[in-house]
Formats: sequence, C-alpha cells, structure tokens
Amino acid sequence: MSGNDFFALTPLLLLAGSSVLIMLLIAINLSHRVIQLSSLLLFTVAFASLFYIQKLLPYNIEPLLIVDGFSVFIMGLIIFSSLVVNILSYIYFEEKEESPKEYYVLLFLCTLGACVLAVSKHFISLFLGLEILTVGLYALIAYLRVRHHNIEAGIKYLVLAAFSSAFLLFGMALIYLQTGSMEFSMIARSLTSLQSLPPLFLTGLGMVLVGVGFKLAVVPFHMWTADVYQGAPAPVTAFIATASKGGVFAVLFRFFIMIDGFRFKVVILILICIAIASMLIGNLLAVQKKNVKRILAYSSIAHLGYLLVAFIPGSMMSIKAVSFYLMAYFITTLTAFGMVTILSSKETDAEDIESYKALFWQRPVLACIFSTALLSLAGIPLTVGFVGKFYILAAGLQAGFWITALILVFSSVIGLYYYLRII
Repeated sequence: MSGNDFFALTPLLLLAGSSVLIMLLIAINLSHRVIQLSSLLLFTVAFASLFYIQKLLPYNIEPLLIVDGFSVFIMGLIIFSSLVVNILSYIYFEEKEESPKEYYVLLFLCTLGACVLAVSKHFISLFLGLEILTVGLYALIAYLRVRHHNIEAGIKYLVLAAFSSAFLLFGMALIYLQTGSMEFSMIARSLTSLQSLPPLFLTGLGMVLVGVGFKLAVVPFHMWTADVYQGAPAPVTAFIATASKGGVFAVLFRFFIMIDGFRFKVVILILICIAIASMLIGNLLAVQKKNVKRILAYSSIAHLGYLLVAFIPGSMMSIKAVSFYLMAYFITTLTAFGMVTILSSKETDAEDIESYKALFWQRPVLACIFSTALLSLAGIPLTVGFVGKFYILAAGLQAGFWITALILVFSSVIGLYYYLRII
C-alpha cells in the first residue's frame, strides 16, 4: 500500500487504533468517566479526519475499497451517530452496576464495521465490514446481563445475523459463479451486454437481497426486530437504528449503482413490493403498540421503506434524496432515543408510553425536544423530516413511480396517529 492509501484510510485506521487504545486504558484500570471522555475525544478526532481526506477524493484502493464523496458523507453520519451514542451511553450506564468500560471498545469496532461497509466496492470487504459490525452488536445488545430481555434480544439478533450471513454468502457465491468476479465494477462489466438477467445471477442477487433485508429489517425480514429494539440498552438501540442500517443501506446503494441493477424490471418489481410492504406493515404494526421502543422499531421499518422509494429510480436525484433523508432520519432517531435514554431509570428503560404522561409539566425542555423529533419523524411541515420526504417524493415522481409515492403519502398519514399519541 502507498502513503496515499493510508492517508485515504485515516478514519478507518483511527477507529481501529482507538479500540486498541481504549483496551490499554481499561488495562490500567481507569475510571468509567476517563474511558468515556477518551472515547469521545477519539470519535471527535476520527470525525475531523474526514475533512482532511477531501483533497484525495475520489480515491480507489484496489480491489476492495473506494473513498469518494458519498462514502465520506455516510462515514460522517456513522461516526457522528457513534459520538452521540457515546455521550448517551455515559448517561445511561453511569448509575448502573455493570462495568461499561469494554462497551466502548465494542462501540468502536461496530463503528469501524459500518464505515467499512460505506467504502466497500467488493463482496469481500462488504462481508468483512458486516461481520465486524454484527459480532460487536451481539455483545452490545446483551450487555446488561441482569435483565432477561437483553440476553433474549442478543440471542435473537444472533439468529437473525446467522440467517443473513448464510443467505449473503450463498448469494455471493452464485454471483461469482456467473460473473467470475466479486468486485462490483467487474460484475457490471460482465452484465453490460445482457438485456435480461441469467437465472443463476438472479438467484444469487435475490439471496443477497434477502441477506441485506435481514440487516435492514425490511418486510418480510423484520421478525424479532421489535424484540431486539426493546431488549437492547437504549443507546445501543439508537446505534442499531442509525449507524448500523446506514452502513448496510449505503453499500446496497453503491452495489446497485455500479452494476446498473435499476435497468432490470424484475429486480425493480421486487424492490417496489418490499418498499410498499415495509411502509404499510411497519406503520400498521406501530399503531398497535404501547411500548415506545417497539413503536420506534416499527417506525424504522417504515422509514427504510421510504428510503427504498428514493432508492428504486437509481437517478442522480435518488443519491441526493437518499443522502438527505438518511441525515434527517439519523438526527431525529438519535434525538428520540436520546430522550428515552435520559428518562430511563437504573432499573428499567423509559419504554412504556405511560412514562411520558404529563412530561411537559415535569421537564418541559425534554418534552419539547422529544415532540419535535416525533413530529419530524412523522413528516410534519417545517421539520427536517418533511423536507426529506419531499425529496423522496420528488425522486420517485420524477422517475414515474407514482404507486410508491402514493403509498408513502398514505402510510405517512397512518404514522401520524402513533407519533401524535405519544405527544
């Protein structure tokens, strides 16, 4: 590797090195506060390094990685999310008996995995990033051992991740068998002269979509998603809902852009069905719940459906709409889970909807912030969520996908009910 390669990979190297440094700080038995502040500083340095690599963009590190404007933007969102989760984690764990020091090592590793996904252009780096992300999340989800829901959530996530990895690997193998390559650009080259997809490639692509579907928790691969969200510590749930899904969605988007998968009608039809099902079922399931973490879990399923509406056209407008909506979704979701974290007690998370009754009279500032976040998730005008949905509708309608756009509007109306019910 050349010096420029190392310079382009500075954010990833800093995240990897930070996990080792935090382990060394733990070994000399420093306090929780020192560990958390050190982690916060290291996350800040990793985030700042994204600005120093701008002059190199776009930069290819053959054959596995590409560092361009889109990947740097996604890495920025992921590292910023981890930085916020780091702060929330200190608030959440400070009064609890469990020693949370190793927690920050796992958080760095999960962030590294998500960032590797954001810069991947090869199935090997995709799978490597996915496993680094997933293995760390097993432990983070089950971190509070004294709560039986946490162990259950960790095991359920383990089963889901195993299914996801199995489908993903088998799909990659079939695509490699058909095209002779695992690099996205080489796969695209072998498909340039084809008007329709070979059955072997189509089967492999379908299995890859199933594997990614489990990670994104879109319908019909959403089973146990709400259980994982409810069982995990509130800051970990915030990480799963934002950074984890952002990295996976980014690599899926890059894969489809590079192979020009949007020109194959059968693939687009499958994605349309998944988007419609996620929007409708996610919102309808959320309407029935009284647990705030479960409501936000089903809400995240619906929001991934909204993102697919912008994803499906595969145009330049799609890139802008996906990027803006991801930013809006990250900010509002982190804010919502941040309020859950702050209001949680030593024994239980503030997940029952009754916990928020008369919150305005007790803690008016928190009530206003939480209300704003929920209104933004609902897409109420004058919020960032409304602007994001406007961009998504513009991307869908510009390409002529009227059905998905209309379903988005209809399902957003359903979503208003459970967001306003909390308020």
